[in-house]
Amino acid sequence: MATPNLELIAALRKTAKKLEEGAPYQWGHMGSCNCGNLAQEISKLTKAEIHEYAMRNRQGDWSEQTDAYCPVSNQPMDLLITQMTEIGLTTTDLKNLEKLSDREILVRLPAEFRYLQHNKRDHVVMYMREWANLLEEQLLADISLPTFEVEQEVALQTV
Repeated sequence: MATPNLELIAALRKTAKKLEEGAPYQWGHMGSCNCGNLAQEISKLTKAEIHEYAMRNRQGDWSEQTDAYCPVSNQPMDLLITQMTEIGLTTTDLKNLEKLSDREILVRLPAEFRYLQHNKRDHVVMYMREWANLLEEQLLADISLPTFEVEQEVALQTV
């Protein structure tokens, strides 16, 4: 599971909002699919640039691209995946996002939405939002605030 952090949580929420508001979505297009839309938000690349990077050196969807991922290759798609891992994602997260298949996220959804269709925009939005909620809860659980001893003064009034 991804490392919880504010930048990743914000990227997931912004991507979900953009998809909900009609951002281009096409599951079979590397730059406008589930991972492609998140990659746009993280990298600021266009859908066309992401798709071109993916097709430049090898074929396949995000799952196959992450299987072939080499963090030292300096190939454009590997550099993009590295940028996504630097924000806290793992290659397994990317595979799960592409198929909407992370069990830890799915069990948090209402029962009727635990079997999502990976190529349905509304399902992608729901998955990303719930993932952001999960990461936020994990992040907040790791924060401990210092306790302060407060001296209480008791004022005695004499009558």
